[in-house]
Formats: sequence, C-alpha cells, structure tokens
Amino acid sequence: MSVANGAILQEETKTAFSILPVQFPSVNEKIKTKEFLDASSGAVCLIERFGKVFSPVTYDMNGNIKKLTHKYEEDLETHEYLEDMILQEQQSGQGSATDSLMWLRRALHFLSTFFQNIIDDTRSERCSPDLTPFVKNAYSETLEQYHGWLGTQLFNVLSRFAPNRRHLIYTLALDTHSKESIVISDMETFTEKMSAVVKHLTQFYKDNNLESYATV
Repeated sequence: MSVANGAILQEETKTAFSILPVQFPSVNEKIKTKEFLDASSGAVCLIERFGKVFSPVTYDMNGNIKKLTHKYEEDLETHEYLEDMILQEQQSGQGSATDSLMWLRRALHFLSTFFQNIIDDTRSERCSPDLTPFVKNAYSETLEQYHGWLGTQLFNVLSRFAPNRRHLIYTLALDTHSKESIVISDMETFTEKMSAVVKHLTQFYKDNNLESYATV
C-alpha cells in the first residue's frame, strides 16, 4: 500500500468517537476527576452532533461540568479523585458538586442507553432507520422518573427531532467514508467505558446515601 493510500485509509477510519481527546477512564477503585470531566465534555460534543434541538441537554450537561470543574480546581490534590471530592463536600455540609455529578451521571446514563439501543439494533441486523423510539426508550429508562410534567413534555418534543439512522451514522463518521461497521464498533467501545463509569457512580451514590429522587 502506498503512503498516500495509507493516509487516505487512516483518514477514512476516523470517527467522532476515535478523535475524542480523552476517553472515559477504566473503573478500578476510584475515578480521576480530571479524566472524567474531560471525557464528559467529549460526550457533550457527541450530543451536539445530533442537532441544535438538543441544546437544552448540552446546556445542562455543560453547566454541571463547569460546577464540578470549579470544585475540582479549589484543591487539585485533594480532589484528584471524584469520589474523594464528593465525600469531602458532604463532610463540609455542602452539596452543589454532589447534585451536579448526580445529574451529569444521569445524562450520561441516557446517552449510553441510547447508544446501546442503536448497537443492539445493529447487531440484530434490524438497522431501524427511525431512531426516535430509541431516544424515548432511553429517556423512560433513565431520566423520566426525575422529571416533572414540563421536563417530560420537553423531551417528548426533542425526541421527534432525533436524527434518523443514516444522518447520525454520517455525522459520527465525520462526513468521511468511514464504514458504518467502524462507527458502530467505536460507539460500542465508547459506550462500554461510559456505562461502566455510570454503573460505578450509581453504586457509589447508593452506598453513601447520596441519591435524590426529587423531581424537577
């Protein structure tokens, strides 16, 4: 293969997932705060590719990332790990970062569930062109129980403007000639890591009685 052809092939295999500067960290005992926040910002970039109609989602996520970043920068050494930062805040009688992480985790859970629906649909060879049911399913499984009437109605509207399969794959392929199989493979790798982090944080909140079930 010539150098030119190799460069073209390399360019064509890039996806919106593979170009993210930071991936979600592997979950061992604790999660490094900076890596988590950078990876979460990458997740926001992915949602932005769905279209401007999802701006309320990205706005909320960015707001929570900003609050958590501010808390992290108060003491970089003590707050190196996400769990330590949250537990320290709880000991001080505060809760802003705790709430921000809870809602950010829920948004990531929504995104990972949406992606997993697409992955499962692809692996079953159905390859449904309409992704609206996947958005609604992900919402009902992750966010709906925490939203009041207004929030639920807003998401019902957003789901109607979900990109169809062809458009989403094209967008995540960076408008190049990346094969759909490469996009789905990268999506699967990304989702697996994100889901592991969500599961870990969900258990952390449960173990420390930090979860709030109040609706907004």
